[in-house]
Amino acid sequence: MQRRAAAIYVAFFVVVGAASFSLIATASAPHLSFDNPNHELAPGESITVDGTQYRLTEITAEMQGGGGGGHGGGGPATLVRSGTLEWTNQSSRYTVEWANGSTVTYDGEDWTVVVESGDDPTQFTLRENIDRSAILQNDSSVENETTTVDGQTYVVRKATENGSRELVPADDYFPEPATREYAEGDEVSDVQNHTATVASVTGSGATLEWFAPRTNTIDVADTANVTLGSTTYFAHFPNNQTLVLTQNFEQYDEYQHQSSLHTTMKNGLWGVTILSGVVAFLMTGLAYLPSRY
Repeated sequence: MQRRAAAIYVAFFVVVGAASFSLIATASAPHLSFDNPNHELAPGESITVDGTQYRLTEITAEMQGGGGGGHGGGGPATLVRSGTLEWTNQSSRYTVEWANGSTVTYDGEDWTVVVESGDDPTQFTLRENIDRSAILQNDSSVENETTTVDGQTYVVRKATENGSRELVPADDYFPEPATREYAEGDEVSDVQNHTATVASVTGSGATLEWFAPRTNTIDVADTANVTLGSTTYFAHFPNNQTLVLTQNFEQYDEYQHQSSLHTTMKNGLWGVTILSGVVAFLMTGLAYLPSRY
């Protein structure tokens, strides 16, 4: 009688465990989808938001986590999708700094930047850099190097037939460097292929600016907010070829709520399955214990 009763109880818990396990196997997780999203894009397609055009350049999908080995731990690997939106600012500001005393290449020549003295300078001068070595090498009547006598630099003319050499002051021999003066607000042509304006001049140098198109990118993560201009969207990649942008944030909140309920229910069913199996095993073992009577 003892074993018959145990068999009935074991059968009961086996049925309960099997039923809970079948519910785990057949229960489907909530699926995230949006009805009538604001925008739905494939790579290469564009949308216009607040007067600016945004183009989806790519969608990437990669497995992250799982496998151990220092690459995300030992948990299950998950598919992570992301994308890149590209847009162009038609009047982006570009600047270049010309430091006082530095050498800059402009108009095919090297120049030294010289800022006017004073506490509040407003202009600077580009002074041509004279290639003295090249000039000396191209003049066969002089030595290839200058010499210094009593702190003054001279060009040495080669010895004549009587053996005498002539020292010519370097400032008298070399040409006067060309100069170009610029003040705040002046235009400087052909700066990185653009016409720039002298935006400001300080003791440390000059700032030149110009405005031209610039391409910018925005990284878009899955199930995250992204702001385009002054408009914020919720971004979702339902597959490897589609980006959905929506302002229906409440629908995602409902999805999270349903996912939480699904997880709670699944964990509970696993608890019932495991507990039923343990009880059935224990009752089977107890049923075969020798009787004391």
